[in-house]
Amino acid sequence: MDLQTTNWLIGVIAVASAIQSLLLLGAAIAGYRLYRETARAVGELESQHIEPLRRQLDAILVDVQRITARVSDRTERVDNAINGTIDRVDETAERVKHSVRERVSRVTGIVRGVRAVIASLLTTDAAHEPHASAGGRA
Repeated sequence: MDLQTTNWLIGVIAVASAIQSLLLLGAAIAGYRLYRETARAVGELESQHIEPLRRQLDAILVDVQRITARVSDRTERVDNAINGTIDRVDETAERVKHSVRERVSRVTGIVRGVRAVIASLLTTDAAHEPHASAGGRA
């Protein structure tokens, strides 16, 4: 091979490298434009659609937190009221039970006393009565 052929091949390689560099530069520019366009579209989408939805969601979350706090407060109040009522019912039941026991004990005592008196009278009357067989029949 002679020097002229070598120079010619080096020239072809240089032109091919230049063309490749231009194509890569064009692809980089096209990629950058595509990126910039996509970023603009995403920003626009975010500002027009996502941001209002986020604000609405934040407002809903604030409402949910407020409602949850109210429900929790009301639940605690109801729980305290129920516990207080149960305590009062227990106390009242104990008072009623004690009062009924006292009255039943009194009535039972009176009934037992009356029974004892009646039994005493019946046994005393039976002991003082003359026997019917010992009297007049023979």
